Amino acid sequence: MHHRKVQVPRYTPVRLTIQLCLSAMVFSVTCVAAGHDMATPSVGDIPAKMAYCEDCHGPSGQGYAGFAPMPRIAGQTTPYLENQLKAFVDSQRDANASIAMSSIHGPSEFMRTALAEHFSKLDPEPIADGPKGLVAAGKRIYAEGVPVSNVPACSACHGPEARGKAEIPRLAGQLYPYTVRELESWSTKRGTDPASAHMAAVMTPVAHAMSHDQIAAVAAYLSYLK
Repeated sequence: MHHRKVQVPRYTPVRLTIQLCLSAMVFSVTCVAAGHDMATPSVGDIPAKMAYCEDCHGPSGQGYAGFAPMPRIAGQTTPYLENQLKAFVDSQRDANASIAMSSIHGPSEFMRTALAEHFSKLDPEPIADGPKGLVAAGKRIYAEGVPVSNVPACSACHGPEARGKAEIPRLAGQLYPYTVRELESWSTKRGTDPASAHMAAVMTPVAHAMSHDQIAAVAAYLSYLK
């Protein structure tokens, strides 16, 4: 009697991450369809939503440095996180990400505040994934800018330790490929609306003025900051 060999599918970290994110989206949409009140979530809803965030952003919000880099949200300022979640819901960020994020996090102001406060208190070690050879140049650009290219010092707004303040985001410890990607496609990913709560318009001319090498250097430097 012959037995057929059953093949068990192999899951790569990327496939598993995508499946977890899709599962979170389906669950969230199901809750809305069932009449779940997202404006006043129950005590159990908040940890569940935090778990969905961690599926993509890492167990401590430190970011995911895989095939599709997910940004570090740990230690981010509370107002910035709240504004970004609202921007996704209002489709003020890039369309593809907005669809996923609005489905996962929902429009509840209460939920946005709870998530922002939770992740703002986390402070894991940075992944430190930038090229070390670019760190020195990145540190100089961050602190002094590039006057001949009309690039201001990043520290003027984000602080000497890149920890941000209020609506100005923390950059310390951010993943290298994520920072490079965002700065190089700032206009399409962040928009240019001057009234935007996430202050995208302020950064637009700065991002445009920076060369690829300058962006890479600053991103490398930031990836090592605690």
